[in-house]
Amino acid sequence: MGTRLSVEQQDFTAALRDFAARECGSREQRERLSKDGSTAHDPDVYRKLADLGWLGVCVPQEYGGAGGGITEACLFLEETSHGMVPSGGFVTTAIVAKAYERFGTHAQKERVLRATVNGAVASIAMSEPEAGSDVGALRCRAERHPDGGWLVNGHKTWISNAHLAETILLVARTSPDKHHGLTMFDVPADTPGISVRPIETMGGSEVNDVYLTDVRLPAEAVVGDVDRGWGQLMAGLDHERLFLASSMLGLARRAFDDALSHVKVREQFGSPVGSFQAIRHRLADLATEIECVRLLVREVAADCEAAPERRSSREASMAKLKATEVAKRTALEGMQMMGGYGYATEYDMERHLRSAVVSTVYGGTSEIQREIIGHALGL
Repeated sequence: MGTRLSVEQQDFTAALRDFAARECGSREQRERLSKDGSTAHDPDVYRKLADLGWLGVCVPQEYGGAGGGITEACLFLEETSHGMVPSGGFVTTAIVAKAYERFGTHAQKERVLRATVNGAVASIAMSEPEAGSDVGALRCRAERHPDGGWLVNGHKTWISNAHLAETILLVARTSPDKHHGLTMFDVPADTPGISVRPIETMGGSEVNDVYLTDVRLPAEAVVGDVDRGWGQLMAGLDHERLFLASSMLGLARRAFDDALSHVKVREQFGSPVGSFQAIRHRLADLATEIECVRLLVREVAADCEAAPERRSSREASMAKLKATEVAKRTALEGMQMMGGYGYATEYDMERHLRSAVVSTVYGGTSEIQREIIGHALGL
């Protein structure tokens, strides 16, 4: 497969583009659906995606999904990001669904995977005030209760889509060992003792503080094995980073397209600004960089599908690093080429920049990705 798409995959991307053009092809539509750029998720649009069967793109058929692979999920993320479809809940939901698919019980899969297909949003709660890049330092604690269940107390922060989620995949400490004392828990978002408070950011309200106060969970809430959460998390990081890379590839393409359209019609000194060598060469460089990202993302996705049992940490980190840095550069260059128009909220470029800048932080910072790649090189 590699970088070449099958006929079915080409039809899928074409259908996604048609959907994006129809549902949010105009500036007015995008402003309404995103509440003037303050949210990346619209429930009505998300429901339409569910009705088309696309939210289950990589969910096994036995749980109501389409049974597609990682490549199809990446194509969905790339095209919805490029089309500015307000389906921001999908990234975390896809990450969580993959974790349940690997480690969940049959009952957990039935509930979470089928809900995913039908349009439910899921969130994963890892980061804490003192445990960001160093996930192994988390303190949120789950203690065994005399009835055989668990009692959870702690504070999670920067949790994407927790305010939308029906399910939260919680990572908590169950024993003192830094890396061998973590456990995943299946937590319905409406469980008593959970409080979700939005964190206002320059990108709107997409992340949250999640407080857990004497939260009672049954014994069967464990996802996978007790004290094996670290290994389970590591097994899913390749897909997480690849999904984020795909989303940022779509954003980079969109920022590039918007900049290119502008410089073709904007005139200064009697000529379109795109005819000036300084602008023309910038766009040539960006087009080359974006094409490199596309080839890398597609190839890593194909590798993950060809050998699902093999870790692709180096390659996934490269994809995440390259895609997010290129998206940030493209949006910054786009704003520069558009001048004041790029800074104005009347145009999409300032929103592209807000979305791109934070992508080099979440899902593992660019610095962490470079560390992973460096270690893989034996350094």
